[in-house]
Amino acid sequence: MNDDSQILIARLLTHQTLRRDDKMVKRVLSDELFRAEVDKRLLESGLKMLDNVYADHVTLALHRAVEPKVFGAKDIWQNNNFGLTRDGVALLVVLWAQIILPKRERQETHQNADDDQDDMFDKDKPMPRAEDTSIGISYTALLSDFGDKLGKKTRMDMNLGSLSKLGFIERRGDLILEGPLLDLMMDTDVLKERIINGALADVFKRAPITVAVPRKSVDAVAVDEPLADAVADADDDTTI
Repeated sequence: MNDDSQILIARLLTHQTLRRDDKMVKRVLSDELFRAEVDKRLLESGLKMLDNVYADHVTLALHRAVEPKVFGAKDIWQNNNFGLTRDGVALLVVLWAQIILPKRERQETHQNADDDQDDMFDKDKPMPRAEDTSIGISYTALLSDFGDKLGKKTRMDMNLGSLSKLGFIERRGDLILEGPLLDLMMDTDVLKERIINGALADVFKRAPITVAVPRKSVDAVAVDEPLADAVADADDDTTI
């Protein structure tokens, strides 16, 4: 086996995530032969590499074909290998919707978090990195808006602690920020339509659309039972 392939896979298994600007990661994302070799070695072990241009990190996940054999074909939350509870997954979806979707809109419009929105030359800039466009949300506001539906303060604090340990989020005082896995382990192209136009349609207070919604437009509206149903339905399209 190529030593570089072996080292990269071992590093990903050991560290869980690596930054896109890492030398070996940059190579696997740009060298087709090297990527094919890495993908082949991973597939032989039932794994795949996850990356997208909107995230600052890459990681590994189980290949979809082996998930039933690992988690069981009939078990609830069969591909939740992080052991999150139902309200924990619901909280994860809410955080993803309020952090990742606005971030992706800023990236697609080539706008940094602190840019002037009236900059007429913004689209001439390269697409900014996640760390330059991702804006945290307030824990206090999250608890006020969603606490009653997501287990109140005790459960929410426990689930936030789990999500932080798993690498989905980072906590800085009152701010909840994007962690290295939040934009990697969710299938945004599928979930964006399903979540915004389904369970979170009332939260976003707008008619069904297919574009990301800026977080500033989110109203403080409680989430009803359809959220849990949509999370269960969307579970087939997540990698967690």
